[in-house]
Amino acid sequence: MLEQESAAKILEAGKSTGADYVEIFVENTYRASLSLLSSEMESCQSGIDAGVGIRLLFGDQVYYVYSNTLDEDELVALVYKQKPRLQAGGTALRSPSRPPFSVLRPGTKAGNMELLSLDHDVPTLQKVEFLQAIDRAARKDGGDKLSQVYAMLSQSRQKVQIFSSEGTSTEDERNYIRCVCQAIAGDGTRESMGYEAPGAQAGWEYAQGLDTEALAGKVVRRALLKLDAVACPAGKLPVVIDNGFGGVIFHEACGHSLETTSVAKKASVFTDKLGEQIANSCVSAVDDGTLPGEWGSLNFDDEGMPTQRTQLIKDGILQSYMVDLVGSMQTGYARTGSGRRQSYRFAPASRMRNTFIEAGPHKLEELIASIDYGLYAHKMGGGSVSPGTGEFNFAADEAYIIRNGKIAEPVRSASLIGRGEEVIRRISMVADNPEYGQGMCGSVSGSIPANVGQPAIKVDEILIGGDE
Repeated sequence: MLEQESAAKILEAGKSTGADYVEIFVENTYRASLSLLSSEMESCQSGIDAGVGIRLLFGDQVYYVYSNTLDEDELVALVYKQKPRLQAGGTALRSPSRPPFSVLRPGTKAGNMELLSLDHDVPTLQKVEFLQAIDRAARKDGGDKLSQVYAMLSQSRQKVQIFSSEGTSTEDERNYIRCVCQAIAGDGTRESMGYEAPGAQAGWEYAQGLDTEALAGKVVRRALLKLDAVACPAGKLPVVIDNGFGGVIFHEACGHSLETTSVAKKASVFTDKLGEQIANSCVSAVDDGTLPGEWGSLNFDDEGMPTQRTQLIKDGILQSYMVDLVGSMQTGYARTGSGRRQSYRFAPASRMRNTFIEAGPHKLEELIASIDYGLYAHKMGGGSVSPGTGEFNFAADEAYIIRNGKIAEPVRSASLIGRGEEVIRRISMVADNPEYGQGMCGSVSGSIPANVGQPAIKVDEILIGGDE
């Protein structure tokens, strides 16, 4: 990693170019993964990626360079090379005052209490046996219709340092682990898939605590259920979206529109709406980077600011955006510890961490009972969204018809189509069963771990795409 004295010289070089702000992001990431396909080991991979990213701000102009070297002289020379590229006459950022240059403060170190991170010598055979246990459990439950089982375990240990001309000097270690389980079933005419991918900011101890039989059973049951499901009807219907990964709709259709990455560009439907009612009064939503051990949590964001709990919506009223340094300068809003990036190859941007709708007063059964005819989306899958408009199209990975207030037959090929700003106004009931789901979120600063989440919610009307 980089010595503080070297960081100070690089920051001073940036200052000498006339930059208003200079930041250094140092990273060393070790990754390892194992995968099993059809009861045979498919791959065993590991590797290290290390480097330094340097960001310089000149008014409204942002310059970002990166390198694999830690050599002080080479990094200083890299900063000086940017001087001929600078353009005069840039418009000042709309910040009351730019961050002043400060002497680097004594380094702040953080880290989580993982018991068995990748730095510990856990035998590879132990991890292979974990994947084999998933495979055996899936095949026991799947019968003749089960055609394929895939299991994968990935771990990473990311060590970072952040230095800035504000005086920031922080060091953090982030350990992630994720298990992917997928089953494919077929009957000769149709195939269907079940999928789960739990993960956490933790070490190998997380996998040791997973119930492999329950995980495999859930995936196989879903694959078989969809194989025999009837075609989903199309049209506008009331929908109950269950907890956990159901929060992907809020994340994609609303969350990205609450990041200053889009708000500052006037590319969000929620720009300039702080203090206004944007959702039904039963909806409160949060982006929280402080939850211990959660997939999207951080001690510091990738700009060196301690993370925090950010109340985005309270009783339907927009309370805050997710704000990084540049977003704060462009909009005047206070930073929220939301600057994130995939690696040293990316400049940071405002991004989500653990983003979820908060619990309400109702039981899931009450939501179901309130609908005469509609759809129950028990498990959401992937989809697409246009951040500028909030228009989305998401598949329901497991769904059922609701008939006379009861869950009825399973359906296949169900998709939910709509606009984020309209859907959150049509949420009329929120249950008391919050849960998180893990995913990888892609945006301008790369792909990062992010939690989605919610309790079950009732949407009074949404367009359903199906086979009819």
